[in-house]
Amino acid sequence: MKHNKLISWIIPCFNEQEVLETCIKRIIDFSSYSSHYNWEFIFVDDGSKDNTRDIIRSYNLQDDRVKLVGLSRNFGHQYAVQAGLNNAYGDAAIVIDADLQDPPEIAKEMISQWEKGFDVISGRRIERVSETFFKKISASCFYRMLNLLAEINIPLDTGDFRLIDRKVIDALKQMPEKGRFIRGLVSWTGFKQTQIKYKREPRLAGETKYSLKKMIVFALEGLTAFSSRPL
Repeated sequence: MKHNKLISWIIPCFNEQEVLETCIKRIIDFSSYSSHYNWEFIFVDDGSKDNTRDIIRSYNLQDDRVKLVGLSRNFGHQYAVQAGLNNAYGDAAIVIDADLQDPPEIAKEMISQWEKGFDVISGRRIERVSETFFKKISASCFYRMLNLLAEINIPLDTGDFRLIDRKVIDALKQMPEKGRFIRGLVSWTGFKQTQIKYKREPRLAGETKYSLKKMIVFALEGLTAFSSRPL
């Protein structure tokens, strides 16, 4: 008897109580589009101080496919993503933020490309609705500077919203780097990769968790992790 493949959703969360219920319902509703797959929904609470963890627990009581990975404190987005991947059992995983700026429905196109043999399908932002001019221009400059300096090709205008195959997940789990820059590590693995273009939506509610300081630290992490040229 042939069993359906399992797809894991990895959703890092930090103080997302305002959007979390809508996020959970929307991802679960989308995942019912196909009976060809089984699903698990791994929410990683990155040390939230609000009701994020309680909301996830309440949905777990209703649906055992909803799973909670609770971190002891706020380690940061990239470590939360890795914690989710470490606890995923899927044949593939879809990484998405809880704020719904990246539409879960785009995953249908990602799964279609996965079925065609691609191991990494990244979401490429062709438009950033409601983001400030500073955020747009700084993000654009960062990706282009990173590609100019890096010794690997990291796709322009892509974040961590992507589908990755089990073989890529296993490779990431074996990488010993203390500083995690997931999108760079995924590109470094060298598996068969493609992109899906989409329009990034405004946050449903709440505020961004990436302060200017965090953005600078994140950019430096990426620039120094994948290039020796700054030295």
